[in-house]
Amino acid sequence: MVITKSRLVLGATAVTLSTIAVTSLGINSRGQALFKASPKELVDEVWQIVYRQYVDGTFNQVDWQAVRKEYLSKSYSNQQEAYTSIREMLKKLEDPYTRFMDPEEFKSMQVDTSGELTGIGITISQDEKTKELVVISPIEDTPAFKVGILAKDVILEIDGKSTKGMDTNQAVSLIRGEAGTQVRLKILRNGQQKIFDITRARIEIHPVKFAEKPSPAGNIGYIRLNQFSANAGKEMRDAINKLEAKNVTGYVLDLRGNPGGLLFSSIEISRMWLDKGTIVSTIDRQGEQEREIARGRALTNKPLVVLVDKGSASASEILSGALQDNKRATIVGTQTFGKGLVQSVRPLEDGSGLAVTIAKYHTPSGKDINKHGIDPDIKVDLTDAQRQDLWLREREKLGTLEDPQFAKAIEVLGKQAAQNTTTTNKN
Repeated sequence: MVITKSRLVLGATAVTLSTIAVTSLGINSRGQALFKASPKELVDEVWQIVYRQYVDGTFNQVDWQAVRKEYLSKSYSNQQEAYTSIREMLKKLEDPYTRFMDPEEFKSMQVDTSGELTGIGITISQDEKTKELVVISPIEDTPAFKVGILAKDVILEIDGKSTKGMDTNQAVSLIRGEAGTQVRLKILRNGQQKIFDITRARIEIHPVKFAEKPSPAGNIGYIRLNQFSANAGKEMRDAINKLEAKNVTGYVLDLRGNPGGLLFSSIEISRMWLDKGTIVSTIDRQGEQEREIARGRALTNKPLVVLVDKGSASASEILSGALQDNKRATIVGTQTFGKGLVQSVRPLEDGSGLAVTIAKYHTPSGKDINKHGIDPDIKVDLTDAQRQDLWLREREKLGTLEDPQFAKAIEVLGKQAAQNTTTTNKN
C-alpha cells in the first residue's frame, strides 16, 4: 500500500488496546524517519498542522497564535520535553480526538488490521465532558470480550492506578503488554464497580463473518461486520456474492459492537448496498462539503435490516445512517454511540504521529449525529444481563431466533417479503 502523508479516519481517540493498536483507526506508519527534527521544530510542526487543518477556525476559542509563542519560547534539551509540551499544547483545545503519539505508540498502531494483534481487544474513548475513559466496544472473541467487558463501561483503574486525569495515550501505555501477561481493570457499570483480570493474547481478526440461515421469511443472509478495516470491503463483497449465489431472500447486517474504522471502508461498503443517493457529507472548517455518493453498482437490492447498539460507532454510524436515510434498510436495535468527527493521522519528522480533527460528517439527510448517534427505526433493548448471556455465555444463540434483536429483524424481513409478494400478485 502506498503510504500517504495523511489519511482520513473516524474516531481518533477510539483506541483499541492491542500492542497499542487502534482498530477504530486505520493509519499508515511512516517507519524510520528520514531525519530527526529538533525538539523545537517538532513542537512547531504540530502547531502548524493544527493551525492549517483543525476543524474549528477559532480553535475552540483558544488563541492559537499565543500558544505558539508560549511553547516556542521554551528551551528543549530532548525529545521527551517536546512531547510533554505538545501534549500540554493540544490539551488547550479540549478535544480528546486531537492527540499526539510518540514514536513507539505511533509505530505500534496497526496499518489496516492485517489480521493479528497483541493485547486485550477493547476500543476506548475519552468522554468530552467528564473526561472519563469509556469503552466503545470490546472486539468480538478477544480476551476483553470473553471476560465480559461491555460498551459504555467506564475504566476507573488500570492495575490499581486511577484513570482520573488520564488521557487515552497514558491508558494505552498501561494496558498494553506482551501476550500471556495480565492487566487488571476496575470498571464502573450502571453505578456498580467491577474488577476484571484480563490476560493479553495474540488476536486474529477477520472483520466479516457470514452464514445462510433458515427463517420463517425464507433463507436469509446473515452478515456480521466487526470493524471497518482496510480488508473489510473485500470480505464484505465476497460474503454478499456468495449469499447471492445461494439466492437468499434478504439480509441481516449486524453492526452491533462495531467501533468503526476507516472512512473509505464505510463508503466502499455502503456502495455495495446502495445504487443511488448520498452516503455521507464531510464539512471542514471553511464549511465546504464533500459528498460521497453511490455509483449504481449495488451487489443486491434485496430487503435489508441492520442491527445496531450503543457499541456501534463512527464508520458503523455512517453506513447505518446512509442506509436509513436512503430508505434502503430498516435499522433495528438501540441508539448508537454518537461519534461524528473525522481525523487525519499524520506521521511527524521524528517518527511520532498526530491525529487531528479536520472535519465533521453528516448523514445524507443532513443530521449531525455527534454525541447523539443514530436512532433505530425499531427499538429493541437488551439488558446488560441479556447482552452478557447472548454475547458471552450462550454465543450459539447470537444471530438466531433466540436473539431478540435478530428475531425482530427476521420479523421485519418477513413482512417485507409478504408485501413484495402482494405487490407482485397485483401486478
